[in-house]
Amino acid sequence: MIMISLLETEKNQQHLHAHNLLRECLKAYGKEYKGEAELSVGEHGKPYLTAHPEIHFNLSHSSGIAVCLTAEHPCGVDCEKVRSFRENVVKRAFSAEEQAQIEAAAPSERDLLFFRLWTLKEAYVKAIGIGISYPLNEVSFRLDGNSIECSITGCRFRQYILRGGGYVVSSCILDENKKGGQL
Repeated sequence: MIMISLLETEKNQQHLHAHNLLRECLKAYGKEYKGEAELSVGEHGKPYLTAHPEIHFNLSHSSGIAVCLTAEHPCGVDCEKVRSFRENVVKRAFSAEEQAQIEAAAPSERDLLFFRLWTLKEAYVKAIGIGISYPLNEVSFRLDGNSIECSITGCRFRQYILRGGGYVVSSCILDENKKGGQL
């Protein structure tokens, strides 16, 4: 289950709002969530429900948006407000194929394309529980319209483009046999 909320609040309020979304998502599992005190963190800092490690979740928030994803398998979600991207991030974190996609795109489409690729990468590394310490250029995405192809197998991706391209939300759920951190 994914819940997305577009909001106009300060950054600390976005964090609280993401946890409110988790509270709502957990109701579908018949669980009551009282707050961050119920969380523990894994080896690389990924949070999980101490009393219910079988329920996987991930949270994200950015300027004006908060997202919560819950699943039966390890999952990750990332959201971003589309803004001007930085070339140095493309060179450092994107594969050669992804760099070529951005260069081939019309200048007016590059910011959105960058954040579509970036949020997919973030969702993936959050799903495997490593975070951005993972070498991001080692996982590569190819976008063709709404189709998402990935160089890594064992994952399901979805992407939402909101408010006419103003926001991007990407989610990743690991397949049943894939363990977090293993490629």
